[in-house]
Formats: sequence, C-alpha cells, structure tokens
Amino acid sequence: MSINIAEIRREYTYEKLSEKEVDINPVRQFEKWWDEAIHSKIGEVNAMTLATASPDGLPSARVVLLKEFSEKGFVFFTNYESYKGQQLAENPKACLVFFWKELERQVRITGIVVKVSSKESEEYYKSRPEASRISAWASPQSRVIEDRKWIDEKFHKLVNQLEGTDIQRPPYWGGYLVKPVVIEFWQGRPSRLHDRIQYTLQDDGKWVIERLAP
Repeated sequence: MSINIAEIRREYTYEKLSEKEVDINPVRQFEKWWDEAIHSKIGEVNAMTLATASPDGLPSARVVLLKEFSEKGFVFFTNYESYKGQQLAENPKACLVFFWKELERQVRITGIVVKVSSKESEEYYKSRPEASRISAWASPQSRVIEDRKWIDEKFHKLVNQLEGTDIQRPPYWGGYLVKPVVIEFWQGRPSRLHDRIQYTLQDDGKWVIERLAP
C-alpha cells in the first residue's frame, strides 16, 4: 500500500532548550551540541545543507561537509567554479543547516561568505586522500558532461599521469568561511511546540539571544 505522506509524523521528547541555560556565545553553544552529536555517533555528523542564491534571488541548496569551525565562522571546501561558487561570487551570503535527527536538533546559520586564505586551502587539500585530490582536477563541477564514461576516463587518465607526483591544488579549488550573523538552535519538543533560540549579531559584536515561536 502507498503511504500517505501527510500522516508521517513523530513526537519529539528527547530534550529541551532554555534561553536561560544556553551559552552567551553561539559558537560555544554550537560546540556543546557538536560534541554531543559526535558522542552520539551520528552518521555524517558534519553534513550540512548549504543554501545560496543568485543576485535576482533564485535559491539553490545542496549538502556539503563542515571541515572546521571557530569564532571566525564555519568552513567548507569546494570548486570555486561550481554553481554554488558562481552564486557566492555574485551574492556572498549563505545559510547552513545541520539536522541531527537522532538528537531531535537543528542548527541554522546565516552569514556572510568569504574565501579562506590560500594557505588554509593548501593545507586542507594536501590532507585529502590522493584520489580526492585527483578528482578535484578531473571534475568540471556543475558543468554538463557527456556521460559517466567521460568522467571515469578523465579520472583514470589523471591517475596515470600524476602517480608518484606531488599533486598540487587546482587554482579553482579551495575553502569558504561562513561568518555568522544569525544562528538559531532548534530542539524538538512534544505537540510541535519546539524550542527555538536565536542569536543575532549586533554592531558592537555582541549577540542578542531571543526565543522564537515554534
């Protein structure tokens, strides 16, 4: 029998979230939740949805992997010439969303996007497995290609060419830093009365903490 999508639902009862108990700094609050997610052994814990938009407001979203976070912001790496790279070049604003269903939690981060330094991109690129470094050269990310055979043949050709060499980072590949201006922490609660705590960055560098209606 087919499933009625409208009838798919569950009750959230795992935890609660209070504006009186969260850290005054949203990155430290994120770190607390991050540590709990790591210890919960969630698969692909660093997977996050990255939403971007063109200058005329056309949105686009995809899942990427968080590779670092600090007081400066949240870092991921990609091809600068990809569709998301093109959108970020034209409109350097983005939103990140983490959904850790095992903990009934979601974190939404909205911010300004800048490229990380070449040094940071080089260091991360060299830490990647060899096959991943080669794939960065092989794939013209987001562009139309003939078929799967085309990309497989290009990859294997490069494997043969680059075997035993010091594989350099492509000039079009590197990292982005999302500098947060708004961070929302969402904790699932019973009867759809979820806890939502939002941090908003002020001009003086301080964060205002507010509760949002579920």
